[in-house]
Amino acid sequence: MHQEVPYLSAVAHTIDKLQEQSEQIRLVAERVADVIAGGHWVRLFGSGHSVLPVQDCFPRYGGYVGFYPMMDPRLMWTAVSGPGGAEELLWLERQEDYIRIFLRHTRWDPGDMLIVISHGGQNAAPVEMALAAKAAGLYVVAITSEENHRHRPATHSSGKKLGDIADVILFNGVPSEDAVVAVPGVAGKVGGVSTLAAIALVQAIVSETALALARRGYRVRPFASPNTEGVSPDNNEEVYKEFRRRLYGS
Repeated sequence: MHQEVPYLSAVAHTIDKLQEQSEQIRLVAERVADVIAGGHWVRLFGSGHSVLPVQDCFPRYGGYVGFYPMMDPRLMWTAVSGPGGAEELLWLERQEDYIRIFLRHTRWDPGDMLIVISHGGQNAAPVEMALAAKAAGLYVVAITSEENHRHRPATHSSGKKLGDIADVILFNGVPSEDAVVAVPGVAGKVGGVSTLAAIALVQAIVSETALALARRGYRVRPFASPNTEGVSPDNNEEVYKEFRRRLYGS
């Protein structure tokens, strides 16, 4: 007898909830298409596990020039504990004013836009990144939990959560707890979903944007597997060259 896997059932339910935001996703994609067609950047930021959707956007197979990952190795872990550990990261992403230091090397362009990913939407790192972008005139999109946004208190001294700052919010369809599978006799659930949901939303934006750009006559050049039929052997090197031209203006 067929028996469903509880985690995969929860994932399918989450994807169904994301589909309810299809129109909102398309509206965001049209804005992203405006930015990319105008020669600007769609910047992405996340800390902790929320850096994974940023890394999965670009550069990767199916990604294309126009998306710019903003990543700080101190705000992602490379070890469980000790140097590069999750313990240190979790402390740092809650410290106010660190993002100001991180952004000293960043030149904001008001023609850019920013997508910030944070399930909780409360920590200093995503909140201050969104605040800095808004102060520079950028359009800001938040990917966060609706339950956290509506029912959890702000912890930043500004009194704001990520969703309070953003121009538009895409909810990840995941409850505040994040994990979704209850285990008998265990306090707390297992099987986190928010990272998967954020990746799905980002990839939906990437895909809808490419379609929107194509309708305008703008054909993106995605990274592609060298085993893909019809893709030239130098395709991926051309993507890197396109990235550098947009980045350096030559």
